[in-house]
Amino acid sequence: MINNISNLFQIIYKNARPEEIATEEPNTYKNCFMCDFELLESTQFTKNRVCPKCNFHYTMSAKQRIESLIDINSFKETNKSLTSVDPLTFVSNSSYKDSIIKDQKRTGLAEAIMTGHCTISGFECNLIALDFGFMGGSMGSVVGEKISLTFEDSAQKKIPVICIVTSGGSRIQEGTLSLMQMAKVTTASNKLTNSGVPHITVLANPTTGQSYASFANLADIILAEPQAILGYNPIETMSEANTDKNMNIPHTSESHLKHGMIDAIVHRKDLKDVLSALLELFGKEFKINKISKSKLIESHQTYTPAWKSVELSRHPKRPKSSDLMSRMLDNFIELHGDRSFSDDPTIISGIGQLNGQTIAIIGQERISETRIMPEGFRKAQRTLLLAKKFKLPVITLIDTPGVNLSFESEHRGIGNSIAKTMSLMSDIDVPTISIIIGEGGSAAALSLGISDKSLMLKNAIYSPISPEEASELLYKDKDKKEKVADDLKLTSLDCKNLGIIDSIINEPDEGAHKNHYETVRMIKRSIVHELSYLQGKSIRSIKKSRYKKFRDIGQYTTNLKASINREATNLKDTVTDKMKQILDS
Repeated sequence: MINNISNLFQIIYKNARPEEIATEEPNTYKNCFMCDFELLESTQFTKNRVCPKCNFHYTMSAKQRIESLIDINSFKETNKSLTSVDPLTFVSNSSYKDSIIKDQKRTGLAEAIMTGHCTISGFECNLIALDFGFMGGSMGSVVGEKISLTFEDSAQKKIPVICIVTSGGSRIQEGTLSLMQMAKVTTASNKLTNSGVPHITVLANPTTGQSYASFANLADIILAEPQAILGYNPIETMSEANTDKNMNIPHTSESHLKHGMIDAIVHRKDLKDVLSALLELFGKEFKINKISKSKLIESHQTYTPAWKSVELSRHPKRPKSSDLMSRMLDNFIELHGDRSFSDDPTIISGIGQLNGQTIAIIGQERISETRIMPEGFRKAQRTLLLAKKFKLPVITLIDTPGVNLSFESEHRGIGNSIAKTMSLMSDIDVPTISIIIGEGGSAAALSLGISDKSLMLKNAIYSPISPEEASELLYKDKDKKEKVADDLKLTSLDCKNLGIIDSIINEPDEGAHKNHYETVRMIKRSIVHELSYLQGKSIRSIKKSRYKKFRDIGQYTTNLKASINREATNLKDTVTDKMKQILDS
């Protein structure tokens, strides 16, 4: 792991400009900068410029990056002739024009960027690659213009765009004109977003400054190479400002993943495969059509005692969301983080293929009694917004004891995050299906349960509060939890009878934990059937039905009806008590 901040910038600088240091360090590429491992005989270093021992990813030129990703001879460069001038006649130790000419000769590029059209594993896309070796990959007017032109072309032609970013800061020689490129590329990125075109960014070592704080962080999917230095503050400034020369650097890919700022860390050798999988998923080549006019026939459901359902729903070997996703979906790409604070492990979300169709999926991952934090709900919101943009059906898997009620959770906005998640679920312009697979606890479950079709495994439960908590509140006695479980009407059959769910998915004998594969088969069959039905309807009709479904939940009545109901209940209780007395005698 990179941990010496005082030497890091020099390592990156040398790594990007080998020609400049060849005379003073002729053996630069014999050994790794980071671990001193001999690189001359390493095929991994030759092919991917990665040290096989410490995994340090050396800088690649824009040309090398493009060649490592594209299908052979598929890249057609665009706007190649654009080059920088000296609009401010900037004065320093060397002129701006001289610096540009020097880097042009050394790199063979007109500017710190290459853009073009290509295919990756047969999938069409526009590709942007910055080159740190050209003035630190800084964003001047030409870089901003070429990025904007590529975004506009992708928006017009509906072609996905992939950005490989490595940048060291600002093009100070262009003054405020350089700063304004952030506004230019941001507005162009908005145009791309509004057109519904996929935007994928790969952050390489280093990615800092204006590029990082604009288009690089506006992508739908953000990937990063291992151990890359990422952040708004340029690494050279960090190095100069730091007084502890052995301080661990917080600006790494690994730190960004932990704090929810990127979706995944991808090794360079795997990058082409991951990008091609994403392009395939966003391509949405297949769609589940209406399979049958007949309804899916539910097997006759016998009532399971409430407390037994509670125990089965919490069984330690019951399949989790991650188990179901891995068995149901092809090409599943998991998305991480809320892009704000953290990556809550109690929410797993991403995109994958179900029977060939791309879907968005969000699962509540049961981790003992761990409850969902605000960042978990914000992570779910990211996936919902992605589904909305790309018109992907949403499947949610519900299994949680509830919401985290700590002070930290309150301070990080738990109420707001739940409300926004429910709002997105209730108004999203795509078909939605929710399945309660285990314990559906409180607003944490409801937030992802506002769907067009609500399904429930036979031995799952759905309740505003756990039986233990309800027993303590009502009777100050947790031993009455079994009685309270009956009163809460939390079983699948209770929820079906109350109109809270639409249908029950059967489980293997003795519970889902006895046969994961059979459980997955039955869940997948139900999802495909419901999705085929929903996709045969218009979005307008789907949303209208969704609104009516939740608008009508819960009974209300007049005072007269309430009085009649009370009398009927009292009469029933009287008859029951009388019959009990007769039987006892």
